[in-house]
Amino acid sequence: MNTCIDLKKHYSVAGGKLICYTIECPTGNEKEWRRPAVIVVPGGAYEHVSKREGAPVACQFLARGFQAFVLEYLTVHDNVHYPEQLHELASAVDYLKTHSEEFHINKDEIFVVGFSEGGHLTANLAVDYLNLSNVGKKLDCKPTAVALGYPVISTEFGHTRSHANLLFGFADAEKQALLNRLNLDKAVTKKTVPAFIWTTAEDSTVPAINSLKFASALAENGVKYELHVYPETDHGSSTCDFEVNCERVAYRKNAQWLQNCAEFFRLFTVEKY
Repeated sequence: MNTCIDLKKHYSVAGGKLICYTIECPTGNEKEWRRPAVIVVPGGAYEHVSKREGAPVACQFLARGFQAFVLEYLTVHDNVHYPEQLHELASAVDYLKTHSEEFHINKDEIFVVGFSEGGHLTANLAVDYLNLSNVGKKLDCKPTAVALGYPVISTEFGHTRSHANLLFGFADAEKQALLNRLNLDKAVTKKTVPAFIWTTAEDSTVPAINSLKFASALAENGVKYELHVYPETDHGSSTCDFEVNCERVAYRKNAQWLQNCAEFFRLFTVEKY
């Protein structure tokens, strides 16, 4: 099933769409059948939503036993500013939990996978889910666990364009305070959700130190995590196959992240398949 959920129709957000990649029950036992869910959050420096980090990733998780969804969120080109994107992601998680029967989802098994700046957005939800509401109503937006692919984490080591776009629409006096709050390695607490993190040592756009800092903060707070730093290839490799990348043998090694991530998520699921 490939449908589109317009989040604006259900929440007080400016936009955001949830593209669904789901299957019907293959055994006929529809009443009992449930899958975990993955929401994919593509990168794009808060100025566009990457196609190559959307559907190709969702389909990989669909094949691994997850109902899969892609969040197409608004960006600075839609004349919106933070925290609009965070509210759209939180609304997407809440929507899947409240419509779990419709999608044959286990509502306690909602995972989020984010890339680059989408990794920053995903990590932001992982640390801030307790503080999010919609028109005064608290959202049920805690993900079970998250995955961060070559994520932007901190202004100290991150991607300048992503942070410039993140600050779009704010007065100069507000910008530094916001940046300090969104250095996400410093926002980790014992209530932060578990995380699978992967990056590459050759990433020249978002240095691997972002991932290392976030993993270190998780370790310091006793939060379960898994970290992979692959030695080769640059930023933005998505599924690490040749459909979305140039032909370089190193991508084949890095593609292991998909199965490793699925297995990490399975640490938190009850389904046996």
